[in-house]
Amino acid sequence: MKKQNFYHPKFIPTWFLIGFMKLGAKLPFSAQIFIGTGIGRLLYPLLSRFRKIAFINIAHCFPNKSSIEVENLVKQNFESIGISLFETANAYFGNSEKIQQLITIHNEHHLIDALNKKQGIVILSAHFMPLMLGSRALLLKHKIANIYRPQNNALFDEAMHKGFVNNGATMIKTKDTRTMMKTIKSGLPIWYAPDQDLGENNSVFAPFFDIQTATIAATARLAKTSNTVVIPYFFIRTDKGYTMSFDAPLTDYPSNNAIKDATKTNQILQDQILKAPEQYLWIHRRFKTRPNEEASFY
Repeated sequence: MKKQNFYHPKFIPTWFLIGFMKLGAKLPFSAQIFIGTGIGRLLYPLLSRFRKIAFINIAHCFPNKSSIEVENLVKQNFESIGISLFETANAYFGNSEKIQQLITIHNEHHLIDALNKKQGIVILSAHFMPLMLGSRALLLKHKIANIYRPQNNALFDEAMHKGFVNNGATMIKTKDTRTMMKTIKSGLPIWYAPDQDLGENNSVFAPFFDIQTATIAATARLAKTSNTVVIPYFFIRTDKGYTMSFDAPLTDYPSNNAIKDATKTNQILQDQILKAPEQYLWIHRRFKTRPNEEASFY
C-alpha cells in the first residue's frame, strides 16, 4: 500500500474491522438490516455522548415533540447507525449488481439532462446514514467526484479511498476548493454534502429548522462557476432497499446574497430530513457554532 506500514500492530483492529465489513457486504439486505438494528440497539446505552447530542439536536429541531417522542426518535436513529455500518461496507466493498437490485430511481432525467447539456453539476446531499452508499450508487451509472474528509485512521482512509476509486470515483478533499472548481469546469459532477458545522469563519448564519445555524457558504460559490447547476439528491433506506431521487436544478441560485443562498440550501436539506428523520446524522454537533455569543446547545 502507500508509503505507510499498514501491517504495524496498531492497525490490527482496523484490519479486523475491514474484514468484518467485507464479510458484512456479502450478507443479504434483510440480514444486514436485522443485524444492524441489533448493533444499533446495543450501541444506544453505550454511546452516551452521542446519544446526548442526538437528543439535543432532535429536541431543538422538533420542539413540539415530547421528551418521550424525542427519545424514541433517538433510539430509531441509533438503529439506523447500526445499519449504516453495513451500508458503508456495501459502499466500499459491495457487489455492483447487488447494490443495483436494491435501488429504485426517481427523476434521474434531471441529472442526465444536465450532463447532456455539458453543464457543471453540483449534486447536493444531506448527511443521511446511507450517505456513503448513496455516493457509490451514483457510480453505478455515472462518473462523479466525491468531496470527502480524510479519515484520522490512515488505513481506513486508504480502504475508503480505494473502494471509491476502484468503482470510478474521483476523490477531492473537503478543503481543496480549487480542485472542486476545476472539476466542475471539466464537466465532472461533484457530490457535495454541506450540512456540517465548520465554524464561523467558513460559514454564514441561516435558518435550519428555524434555528440560526452556521451554514457552509461554499455551495453557492461553487455554483457560481460558469454554466453550473445545483441538483438536490436524496438517498434513503426503505423496507425493500433504497430510493434514489433527484430534484430539478435550483433556479435563481446562486444570488448575490449569501444568507439567502444558504437559507435555500438549508430548506432543501430540511425538507429531505423530514421525509426520513430517523436516518439523519443527528449525532453531529450541527449547532455547535452559535451567533452573537449565544450559549452552547451542548
